[in-house]
Amino acid sequence: MRRLWPQSLLARLSLVMVAGLLLTQVAVSVLWTLQLRDKTQADVKSAADYLGQGAASSIRFFRSLPPSYRSLLIQQFREMGGTRFYVALNRAEVAVQQIAPNALAQTALGAMESTLRKGLAGDNRLRLDFAWPDQLTVSPDGVRVGDLPEAWVRHILLLKPDPAPILVIQTELEPGNWLYLATLMPNPYFLNSNDPLSPDKLVVQGVSLAVLLLLSFLVVRSITRPLAALSDAAEAFGKDEHAPALPESGSREFVNTARAFGAMRERIAKYIKDRERLFISISHDLRTPITRLKLRAELLDDDALRGEFEEDLDELDMMVKGALQCVKDSDIHENPTEVKLDPLIRRLVRSAELAGHSVAYEDCGSTVRGKPLALKRAVGNLLDNALFYGERAQISVRSTEGWTEIAVRDHGPGVPEEAISSLLEPYVRLTHGRERNDSGMGLGLGIAKGIVDSHGGQLVLANHPGGGLNAVIRLPADA
Repeated sequence: MRRLWPQSLLARLSLVMVAGLLLTQVAVSVLWTLQLRDKTQADVKSAADYLGQGAASSIRFFRSLPPSYRSLLIQQFREMGGTRFYVALNRAEVAVQQIAPNALAQTALGAMESTLRKGLAGDNRLRLDFAWPDQLTVSPDGVRVGDLPEAWVRHILLLKPDPAPILVIQTELEPGNWLYLATLMPNPYFLNSNDPLSPDKLVVQGVSLAVLLLLSFLVVRSITRPLAALSDAAEAFGKDEHAPALPESGSREFVNTARAFGAMRERIAKYIKDRERLFISISHDLRTPITRLKLRAELLDDDALRGEFEEDLDELDMMVKGALQCVKDSDIHENPTEVKLDPLIRRLVRSAELAGHSVAYEDCGSTVRGKPLALKRAVGNLLDNALFYGERAQISVRSTEGWTEIAVRDHGPGVPEEAISSLLEPYVRLTHGRERNDSGMGLGLGIAKGIVDSHGGQLVLANHPGGGLNAVIRLPADA
């Protein structure tokens, strides 16, 4: 589930809004469907009861007439064309092809049969069905309702263009005489009133959902776009790039955030400038008294005391130079550009070979985006450590998914596993390092890590399976 959960705020808010709207639509649709079903069933029962009472009255009327007058009266009804039922007399029951099983239709038939049973005295043979007009027969001979004269059914049944199911009531008046009644329900299209997935309802729900989703997306994007601008400005400021000031527009909260961010950026930039001036002043102010103290120490007659003074002054001088070097080397002001790794690393390799060291490297053809001098300082620090503590080094470059890796491996004794995590801290030096290079200050790896971090990368230290320490600079492919 975590892998499926989107990472961006825009995607998360959009997903939550869409899911919330869909769940709301489903819940409302379910409640509405349940209420609609109950209301529709009540309406159908009421309509069936009303229609059943009219049918019972018609059946009682025809039953009261002499058989010889019934056909004459039916012919008069057909010529008038204004009756509620299409009426016919048959010698036998007509087989009716029923519509597909439907709960509302069964409810209507049940309610109507109950009303007819109550309205007709005695034991009556009844048959009630719903049929479609194109499949409805009106006589045992197979005559269909569509074959009848239009005037007989024009005001009674809906045959076209949108046919509705026809209710057929058949009852036996006397043996061998069947009364055939056909009519429509008061709501001819009552079967569609209980369908929540009818096309017209789906169109309304779809349009409303689409409008809500569009408005939600626009609102969410208007909220997240200023946050994206704030993120870009913070990233640019972290990389010491001159990004334009955030626009003070939008919601009140974002305007306040933009003003606070601008004020914070100004304070940090002022602090960095003040720090640079401070260290320059320290460099200038401390060198003179340290040099003066060294000269005065030379005038001491006591050799032991003079040696202690010189040792303390050398240590103080080393600490000042180390602090200045740390600030200077980790804060190189450059504009990022495309850096070809082969020329950069080749220059470092040639300098090492001129000093009598052995460095193995094969051209890779890779290019990264970064600050050339800073990257050279980072790789150079790793190479210096490898040559100091491993005598010979090996540099390799490879590209992985989303990363470019620069590995600097030495062939020394390696580092205890429990001590690897502390190597990146300033002034930390292991016993082996102090024995091989007593003039170091333990700042090289820390400076390299700061440079790599400023490029959005990682510095990973690990013992190589073949021996020695392997330091890997991992830079983003789009850094």
